[in-house]
Amino acid sequence: MFVVATIAIFLSMILLLIRLFAGPTLYDRVLAVNIFGTLTVLLIGVVGFLTERPDFLDIALLYALINFVGTIAILKFFRYRAIGDTPRPQPDAEAD
Repeated sequence: MFVVATIAIFLSMILLLIRLFAGPTLYDRVLAVNIFGTLTVLLIGVVGFLTERPDFLDIALLYALINFVGTIAILKFFRYRAIGDTPRPQPDAEAD
């Protein structure tokens, strides 16, 4: 049962790689990377069950958090062209 799930996850990852390279827009590519990360989390969990090592679930959870933060950072960068805080332009006092 878990072997079939692993094969299905691998096939989905291959299809997502095709979507990643063929995606016409930037957001298609970002979505493909995000889903690829989610499938990686599932794959780590399934492999943990196949090898009877429950500590893989901790690794999968950590990877899910990193995937979420990375996706938010990428989307923020493409929207504002900066990751950190950028200085705002100060209004001129002489304009009044």
